[in-house]
Amino acid sequence: MTIAAFPAIRMRRGRSSPWMRALLAEHRLHPSDLIWPLFICEGEGCEEPVASLPGVSRWSVDQLATRARLAADAGIPCVALFPNTPAKLRSDDAREALNPDNLICRAIKAIKDAVPEIGVLTDVALDPYTSHGHDGITGDRGDVLNDETVAILAQQALVQASAGADIVAPSDMMDGRVTGIRQALDTAGYEHVAIMAYAAKYASAFYGPFRDAVGSRGLLKGDKKTYQMDPANTAEALREVALDIAEGADMVMVKPGLPYLDIVAAVAREFRVPTFAYQVSGEYAMIEHAAAAAAGDRDALILETLLAFKRAGATGVLSYHALDAARLIGG
Repeated sequence: MTIAAFPAIRMRRGRSSPWMRALLAEHRLHPSDLIWPLFICEGEGCEEPVASLPGVSRWSVDQLATRARLAADAGIPCVALFPNTPAKLRSDDAREALNPDNLICRAIKAIKDAVPEIGVLTDVALDPYTSHGHDGITGDRGDVLNDETVAILAQQALVQASAGADIVAPSDMMDGRVTGIRQALDTAGYEHVAIMAYAAKYASAFYGPFRDAVGSRGLLKGDKKTYQMDPANTAEALREVALDIAEGADMVMVKPGLPYLDIVAAVAREFRVPTFAYQVSGEYAMIEHAAAAAAGDRDALILETLLAFKRAGATGVLSYHALDAARLIGG
């Protein structure tokens, strides 16, 4: 292809004014692209700021409806829930995960009662409920037991679906868990509940503030490298995604986000299924600390990083900046 050279082609003509830039924009960010993660704590009338996540708090169940209403009014279609289970309810076998009156189930019901039009996505994993901080139950040697964990995850998903969850999102990275969850949901009559699989979840250094928020930092014995992915690997991520789709996942997720945009792009290009990215706690904290140090304009940093996910091919993004971003987009 022959391309005309300067001065016949002046690329700056397409950037000459705000309206021209808007007319020619290849990708756009909309509030409907966003999912807002919310942390839950016990109590009434409670807001507990998370020190390592400036501007993010845990909210008691009675406060969540207000947050969900803010999200819906801003055009955000879905919230994601993560509980901070009290230490006295954590156990080696994560039994609290199967309690139909646990923190996340009460939160689901409160949101669906107050803001029925908003979607609720729930985390299916055992780390908020285990005394050892792992995403599954462990054996005598401290290793995470795959098949035994999958059986519990399937029951956990059922408990959440019964409470009103619209999407269950297994984040544990156990082999075969999507099959187990799908079969359990369908058998119990929850064919309408969707699965968003954390299909390519890496053993990342960016999760620290999240572990503070759900109260698991300091509990973890060892690390999660035997089940979360090696940051060096790309082809493995594509295999993981292919397996989760084959097992019945309706949507897939890549986590973390910005450091893995190449994975987001590869998954979106290869599979052409709804592909989400999680802009994780460490990414959020970096933006907040950069803005606080006057290293960049906060609003511009938020929107530019979220737009990068859309440019890479993401269907949507889970982000702690979701409400701020939706308001900025809405003007």
